[in-house]
Amino acid sequence: MKNIPENATILDVRTKEEFSGGHYPDAINIPLDELPQRINEIKEMKQPIVAYCRSGNRSEMAVSILKQNRLTEVYNAGGLSDLLQQKK
Repeated sequence: MKNIPENATILDVRTKEEFSGGHYPDAINIPLDELPQRINEIKEMKQPIVAYCRSGNRSEMAVSILKQNRLTEVYNAGGLSDLLQQKK
């Protein structure tokens, strides 16, 4: 992902433990394994939604789940380090 869309919701799909160890500013933590049960909560968030995790694998799965639930403006930012690099 080249640029983070302006006014995007940043979604951290890592575990709560990973999130508490450091996260992107203003990110919302919904671990990947909780995503299907919390889809309505996510649908209420402003779009676009940018998902990230540690390496990009879980965030790619999250994007797939969100798209299957008719969310269209969803993007995989890869890992936290990738996202922080873009912020600079």
